[in-house]
Formats: sequence, C-alpha cells, structure tokens
Amino acid sequence: MEKQPTLSELEEIARGAGELLLSYQNRDLHIAHKGRINLVTEADKAAEKYILSRINQNYPDHRIIAEESGIHDNESPYSWYVDPLDGTGNYAHGIPIYSVSIGITVKDELQFGVVFDPTRNECYSAEKGKGAWMNGNVIRVSNADVLENAMLVTGFPYDITTSKRDNLENYARLSKLSRGVRRLGSAALDLAYVACGRLDGYWELDLHPYDVAAGALLVREAGGVVTTTEGVSKFMDDEHASILVANPVIHGQLLSVLQVANK
Repeated sequence: MEKQPTLSELEEIARGAGELLLSYQNRDLHIAHKGRINLVTEADKAAEKYILSRINQNYPDHRIIAEESGIHDNESPYSWYVDPLDGTGNYAHGIPIYSVSIGITVKDELQFGVVFDPTRNECYSAEKGKGAWMNGNVIRVSNADVLENAMLVTGFPYDITTSKRDNLENYARLSKLSRGVRRLGSAALDLAYVACGRLDGYWELDLHPYDVAAGALLVREAGGVVTTTEGVSKFMDDEHASILVANPVIHGQLLSVLQVANK
C-alpha cells in the first residue's frame, strides 16, 4: 500500500511555498501573459517547483495536477491538486491577497486540503471526516439564514470580454439581493473565508480543479455545502467547472437565484 501524506506535511509544504512567494515580492517578477489578463510570474514557477520537488521526493508515484506544469500522470489512487500562487494578478500588482492551495484526492475523493495566506500567516486546513482549522483553531461556516444579510464573494473568467458566461448578470442580481458581493481575486481564499464564516457564500463559473480542491474540502468540513451552480455535487469533473458554496441555508437561496438567472 502506498505511503499516505499527512495534513501536517501539507501544511509544511504550503508554508514553505508561501515563504518563497514573500521572498519574491521585492524582485523583478518577470511577468508573462498566458492571456490578456491571465498572468504568470517567476514566483508562480518557483513556488510550484518547490511544491513538486517535495511531492516527488516522498511520493514519486503520486499523480499531480498543477497549474503551471499541467498533469504529471501516474497510476496512483493519490492525486495532488496544486495551485502555487492563487491570485497572481493581485500578487503582480502588490496587492496582498493571494494564497498557496494544495488538495489531495484518494480514489477521486477529497481527503486533504490546505490553503495558506502568507501575508497574514493564516493556514487553513481540512481532513475528510475530521474537520477544518485555521492555524489549529476549529472553523465553521456562518449561521446567516437570510440572503439579504449575507456577505458574498465571486470572481470572473479570464475571457470576460468574449464569454457569454461572464457572470456579470449574476453579480448584478445578487448585489441587489444580498448585503454585498466582494471580489477578492483568489478563489482559494474565497473558499477559506466562507469556511471560517467571514463570508457567507461564494460562486464562480469557470474554474479548474486545482483552484477549488483544497478550499472545497475546507467548506465541507466546516459544515458548508459545495456544488456546482446547477446544484450538482460533483464539481471537479469538468476542467472548466462552476462552484457554489455556502452554509446549508444560504446555499439553497443562492442556488435558486442562480438557476433563475442562468435559464
């Protein structure tokens, strides 16, 4: 049987990558464009190289799905979902809202998740069936029960100028129905903030599995509900999937609004 990673090991790896990101902040980042508004920096690459080296050192047979280097395919029940710098746009502009995200599935079931915010030294972690924590303290989703009192968060696709699924109609509608809708620029932190109750709900339409694997487990283990914006429980099956997360009460209210808006 293959050696199983531990949550503390994931936390250590994520923190190491976060320290690397901090060390690059005052350097020339050599920013490149993967698209008109989709950036990549030397820091992204360095952090991913560090994470992958740690995985390959101890788990050379494990499968890896990483943002910058793609799929490292191995025949293993273990898959690592790695986003070395979630919030590159913020990072490149000196905005301190970004994170390292690492999730692990075992036989396609989320087992471990860690999201590390290096600028605030906040490490969010979760293990299937055991709970979710921030710096070792148990976290729970909010108890908001009315959408008009809920603080929400969302994001927009990189192809917002051309996509029909630009999320703008949803944003406008929910801005009027809720206490407000924030746009932080890091999907992993959006999920972590819902998990710890800072925000009441989050949705987005065009994401990759490595964007959401760790954060989705955080929300589930903190008592929240995670689906697609259509209400489907399997949100990691599509390479460009949607996601909707919230506490159990707000989730249903958000789902109703999104289903009407997207008919």
